[in-house]
Amino acid sequence: MKIKIMSYAVMFLMVLSVLAGCGKKAAEPASASQEGYRFTDALGQEITVQEPRRVVALMGSFAEIWLSAGGTLTGVTDDAFEERGLELSKEIVSVGKYNSPSTEEIIALNPDLVLLSSETKEQAALKEVFKQAGIPAAYFKVTHFEDYLSMLKTCTEITGNHELYQKNGLDVEAEIKEILSAPRPQTAPSVLLLITYSGGAAAQNSKTMTGKMLNDLGCSNIADENQSVLKEFNMESIVKEDPDYIFVIPMGNDDDLARKNLKETIEKNPAWSTLTAVKEGRYILLPKEKFLYKPNGKWAESYTYLWEILYGTK
Repeated sequence: MKIKIMSYAVMFLMVLSVLAGCGKKAAEPASASQEGYRFTDALGQEITVQEPRRVVALMGSFAEIWLSAGGTLTGVTDDAFEERGLELSKEIVSVGKYNSPSTEEIIALNPDLVLLSSETKEQAALKEVFKQAGIPAAYFKVTHFEDYLSMLKTCTEITGNHELYQKNGLDVEAEIKEILSAPRPQTAPSVLLLITYSGGAAAQNSKTMTGKMLNDLGCSNIADENQSVLKEFNMESIVKEDPDYIFVIPMGNDDDLARKNLKETIEKNPAWSTLTAVKEGRYILLPKEKFLYKPNGKWAESYTYLWEILYGTK
């Protein structure tokens, strides 16, 4: 009798062991190769993609990031051709302008991933359209270098080209750190950063792309403290602050037109010529490709450009 009881006990324990083993196997998470790469985008959406081959980028800078991550493109917006000057094959389709892309043309391309900007309201409004169409649409926010680095990392995780994150991301970060660690004067130069448009110019603070770079380089932006400069172009406040440097980023594709607009708006004010930066030749027009468009893999070059203006060669 005792032997039978012991036999039943052994059998019972074996059954429990088998059941426990089955339970453990069922609880194991699926591998990345089965489910694809999962991430959270700038709008808080959970995105899952698996080796996307038909990718549409709705910003020229995003198209460039995707290519630098080793990806391939099916469609892009016009600025990829007009502003970035990317070398793209003839098979890549234009789907319109970045602020008015054609959803019909995008959907017709049957993409397995669309890259969009969360900061462009016209693109943010397309979220539900792509969700209804069953197309993975990932939003990114890229203003500063750290944002670029984050997007590049996500893209290289998707493509599996991790070495390109090192080459086009971490190596660039190391260059920037070297620039920022170089000795510079203890007294921070004060700056006024302007961006032009057809009706004149507007000040930018240190939260903007170029403003952040200037801040990293030790500059004091007068628009950070003086809100009157930021809210409107206030010549009285600018004269009072009298910045050491005035940097101007021209909008549009025509630098000559930008200079003409400056002369016809802010420069015609008699007080403008009294500013120290103007009198001493520190009123500088910055190149669009380094300071209006996202520099991406050339971000260190933009930092170097500003350093040499502010402090001379390292």
